[in-house]
Amino acid sequence: MYASNLEQLLFELIANADASRTERAKVTKRFDTLRSFGRLPRGRANHAALLSDEHIASAILGLATDTPSWAGHVSIVLGNLVPVGGSSASVNDAATLNQFVQQLLIDQSARKTLITLTITSAEVGVNSNGSARATFKNADGEKAVSFVSRLAYSLLQPGSENTYDHDRQFSPAARLFSFNPKFFAEIARQTADIRTRKPKPLSDGNEYKGEEAERRRLAKLGVQRGSRYLTIGVDNQVTWPREATLIKFDEYSMVLLPKTKEDVQSINLDLTANKLTIKQARTVINRFLSIMTWCDDQFAVAQDGWAGNPIPSPVSRRDLAFTTAHYWIFDRKIPSDPDAMRALALYREGRNAEQNFLISYAVLSFYKIIEIKYPSGPQNRSWISSAFPSIEPTIRTEVAHEFHRERGSKEPARHIYDAYRLAVAHASARTISDPDCAEELNRLHIAADVLRMVARHFISTELRVSDCLYSGD
Repeated sequence: MYASNLEQLLFELIANADASRTERAKVTKRFDTLRSFGRLPRGRANHAALLSDEHIASAILGLATDTPSWAGHVSIVLGNLVPVGGSSASVNDAATLNQFVQQLLIDQSARKTLITLTITSAEVGVNSNGSARATFKNADGEKAVSFVSRLAYSLLQPGSENTYDHDRQFSPAARLFSFNPKFFAEIARQTADIRTRKPKPLSDGNEYKGEEAERRRLAKLGVQRGSRYLTIGVDNQVTWPREATLIKFDEYSMVLLPKTKEDVQSINLDLTANKLTIKQARTVINRFLSIMTWCDDQFAVAQDGWAGNPIPSPVSRRDLAFTTAHYWIFDRKIPSDPDAMRALALYREGRNAEQNFLISYAVLSFYKIIEIKYPSGPQNRSWISSAFPSIEPTIRTEVAHEFHRERGSKEPARHIYDAYRLAVAHASARTISDPDCAEELNRLHIAADVLRMVARHFISTELRVSDCLYSGD
């Protein structure tokens, strides 16, 4: 079987699987995706290569998703599912769903007893997708073989298939794809014919044009085998290229991606090629944005991101969650105390700065709240020292752990004043804070978390401001 022949055959077999006829272009997209995920041979040189049984099974499993661009990923996930009760409960000891489908393709006796194979990529548990069920005729009527994640360890023990609920469905709704014996018989028949006669493939290799164009694009962006990118979204008004561009910054190379309707500008830095850790790479990206800000006199805010992609990837626009209520109850007044008004204004600025990655300003805003009543260093340190035992339980456990690790034997109030307040408010040699440095950014995020709880305690206890929306204050 050739890839182009299998593509045409699957289109014909699933053409009437829904009320609307399957679109040919969507089947082509599935095969493009399967190649990009390594589930089918890649490259024009392989256009006349015969597919293995594993390749054919992977293409079949890729039909389970309604979204063609997910076919490669879904094929991998489903292909790695394992039989409930272990391989002995499967057909011919097939250890995975991919191997099971291969058995249906090569074993005529298995096809003759098959009733249906149903697969789904729906949610089947917390952070888990994909399951399958095959039903066979036997002397007792019917036998079910189910496939689940290999992480469901208790279901993999011999005999588990006898007590397992083979009709179980976790998601309130699931899209199922069902195959009968005719489906596998036709694929098996044509596969055997092509492997015997070895005719020319249906296509002339044009299906690889898109893959070749993408390979050229990635080569132009400096992508190599083994590339591993740190991807950071950027909110900015500095000058930016209109298309994906590989640039050189000092001794480092990075890829800039433009803004689109769905994505923000982003920077992708290859950790492997540049021989950098994630923290080092984040610092390089910050240095680059600082230079851009200076040259253009416009803002450039590095947002969050991730590491590990093998190619440069876009960053979706942030669509942050928010809180709504069916019955919104509100009864508050403008505080009569000027200090309370200033404290709330500073708290809002601090939270805004924290949300928009202006972490130094967030630290300073939270600390300035304490200085409303205790303006001098000794005064605000004294208040923090006395209040900290009450504040500490409200700080997140992992943040508190980092805070205590950082301060060592230093008294908490003194550390907060020296390492946080002075560090972000002054540029002296004694309290150096470089917000481009990834290590320093991590430290300032800890500082903001700690000081936010300090500020909340101060506003609640010293200024007597309620945090209830309907307190009437």
